[in-house]
Amino acid sequence: MIVLLLGTHLYMTFRTHGIQRKLPKAIKMSTAQDEAEGDVSQFGALATALAATVGTGSIVGVATAILSGGPGAVFWMWLTGVFGMATKYAEVYLSVKFRVKDSNGEMLGGAMYAWERAFKRKDNSTPWWAHLGAVLFCVFAIIATLGTGSAVQSAAMAGIISSAIPAIPHWAVGLVVAIAAGLVIFGGVKSISSVCEKLVPFMAVFYVSGCIIILIMCGAYVPDALVTIVQCAFTPRAAFGGAVGSGVLVALQYGCARGLFSNEAGLGTAPIVAAAASTKNPARQSLVAMTGAFWSTVVICALTGISMVSVLLSDPSILEAGTISQGAVLTTTVFSKIPYIGTPILVVGMVSFAYSTILGWSYYGSRCVTYLFGSRAVRPYQFIYIVMGFLGAIGVGDMVWVISDIGNALMALPNVILILILSGMVSRETKYYVFDGHLDDEYPDPIPQVDTK
Repeated sequence: MIVLLLGTHLYMTFRTHGIQRKLPKAIKMSTAQDEAEGDVSQFGALATALAATVGTGSIVGVATAILSGGPGAVFWMWLTGVFGMATKYAEVYLSVKFRVKDSNGEMLGGAMYAWERAFKRKDNSTPWWAHLGAVLFCVFAIIATLGTGSAVQSAAMAGIISSAIPAIPHWAVGLVVAIAAGLVIFGGVKSISSVCEKLVPFMAVFYVSGCIIILIMCGAYVPDALVTIVQCAFTPRAAFGGAVGSGVLVALQYGCARGLFSNEAGLGTAPIVAAAASTKNPARQSLVAMTGAFWSTVVICALTGISMVSVLLSDPSILEAGTISQGAVLTTTVFSKIPYIGTPILVVGMVSFAYSTILGWSYYGSRCVTYLFGSRAVRPYQFIYIVMGFLGAIGVGDMVWVISDIGNALMALPNVILILILSGMVSRETKYYVFDGHLDDEYPDPIPQVDTK
């Protein structure tokens, strides 16, 4: 998976003509409003995708990567975000290009519809292998949403809250999460998007402020932290008084695994909600969507990683006792360095991130269920999804992280294969829209309607 994902990130960077250099324009476009068909605004789609992306992977996942892979894992996480923007752009492009409408006029998109429509024969039939790619993506995605989207997030919330306030039992956290998530999830994409548009900017600013405070407090150690992160990424060495040490391959493995979990580039998740956006052509929404990988990994994960390494360098005794083996405990310990407000910042930030991720991933699963079983199966899936959130909170443990990594890998396979097969088309159309100055052109093909009953 490391070879496949990093290889795809690099390859798509080349095929999209270095689309990352259009990041400033993409950020500027994020708040623009296109007068075009769609269920939510471009920013609404981005906010929902960011809500689903910036979760435990951006906080606890970074701590887990440092404990397991050493400080060098932070570098590889960061690198997956930089190059992952090209893959994110490509997968969203395919999703918007091949999206469809249901009988109610709502947009449906994602790798499953791209598989189905991109390879249609002249008689309008889909080859069996293309249909298989669509089905496999949906099956793996549904499994991944129940773990990554629901159980992992609530487990992390319960861990953080219990570390900060031991009097609150895990089952109580799970119950509150289930109720709060259900109130929004049952309202559909517009309800989810509306909440995420308001929640994402708040939670990002709130959490980043905490990281900046830590960096200021540990200012003398920040340069050493940066050097340590880069050195450990390329050379095997011990860190933090010998409490943590790893080889290059281990740092690479955990950094890429947590990096994928953080920015989801190549996973195929963000394209599902991006297809619902009002956009004139696929390139516009793809540019907006690729900023998600930038914000989640290049900014938030990097700030988290540098903050944690700086604190650990300033006080290696945190790890020398050997009592901290879990990411949630390390995260709580690091933020507790901020007097009085450190723990509240972490708890509020963590709860907001995890809750918003639960909302976003529920939409991904609902769309995959709709493709496989029809719209009538969405409600039963939503109930199962909420129950998984409760079960995650009451103690599925570290095994959930492993299962989620496997689910993510299985989900990414058919999506990445699709991207690579259609990379030539993405390259040609990207050159026309983005680099030849046609970003304001309307996409010529009409959006077909399908029966989802």
